[in-house]
Amino acid sequence: MSAQFDQLASRILDGGAASEADALAVLRASDADLVGLVAAAGRLRREHFGNTVKVNYLVNLKSGLCPENCNYCSQALGSDAPILKYSWLSKDETLQQAGAGLRGGATRVCMVSSGRGPSNRDIEKVAEMTEALKEEYPEVEVCACLGLLKDGQAERLKEAGVDAYNHNINTAESHHDTIVQTHTYDDRVDTIGKAKSAGLSPCSGLIAGLGETDEQLVEALFALKALESDSIPVNFLMPFDGTPFENTWELSPTRCLKILAMARFVCPDKEVRIAGGREMHLRSLQALALHVANSIFLGDYLTSEGQEAKADIEMIRDNGFVILGAEDALAATSDGVEHDPTIRRRGAGTEVAANA
Repeated sequence: MSAQFDQLASRILDGGAASEADALAVLRASDADLVGLVAAAGRLRREHFGNTVKVNYLVNLKSGLCPENCNYCSQALGSDAPILKYSWLSKDETLQQAGAGLRGGATRVCMVSSGRGPSNRDIEKVAEMTEALKEEYPEVEVCACLGLLKDGQAERLKEAGVDAYNHNINTAESHHDTIVQTHTYDDRVDTIGKAKSAGLSPCSGLIAGLGETDEQLVEALFALKALESDSIPVNFLMPFDGTPFENTWELSPTRCLKILAMARFVCPDKEVRIAGGREMHLRSLQALALHVANSIFLGDYLTSEGQEAKADIEMIRDNGFVILGAEDALAATSDGVEHDPTIRRRGAGTEVAANA
């Protein structure tokens, strides 16, 4: 069967595309074929991204207090998850936290706030933060994740220097109403469209482990391809107490790796990011997953601790990869992040809401 995936990679490299049947075959591959599957997907990864890994860093601008009922999220309406709740960080706090990630090797800062969507006043706060961040770190990429956008808000973010906008579809349209009822799948697609129209790079991904079928995972990936998402965060559900998905354990390390491989085959030239839940679900296969995906978050997520930043840097280096944009600084940052007291952020420690 490994030859099948190698032939699929060759076909894609020759200008072809993976079909839905191909994607299903990847998801349902035997564990005995896992190394061959990774090697085949890795050919596509190397073709488009070489041996680089893009490192991203999350800044949680506002935690909890959300009126939406997303069943997977610790910050949602009705969640009893024991998270730290706070309103907006100040500009100085944001710069301090972002600086920690950038010193650790990140090249993109993802500024995230909870809530249904931003007010125009909120947009101005983020615009001011972005302008200050880019003044101090001119080369940084800024991605905003603020919820559903209204007319004109994406344009204001673009004007302020925001480069990308994250709004995950999270799951297949056919499964969406099972996981959230306070907004629709079309609402999410509309926001992605607003971001694209304003010239922001669309960042949209999914959460695996929400009770979806194999076919629905394939449906979600092909929807992301149709939406032309430039970067695809692949989250793995962390079923914490206090949410409707508590005690939902559907994922294994090999299952997670196959999902990432499917994303690479379906969207071969897009940034595939290993996002929330990688430490819990990929476990010892995290390093192998880097041979399929080309992007990770450094350190913590929104309301949960991730792997130590130093361990992430060492994992990248030990597997023969270099950090995109910081190749010469890799050895230095491996020590630098270990001792940076701001690399652990306010709000981390209980639940991953990179699922947000």
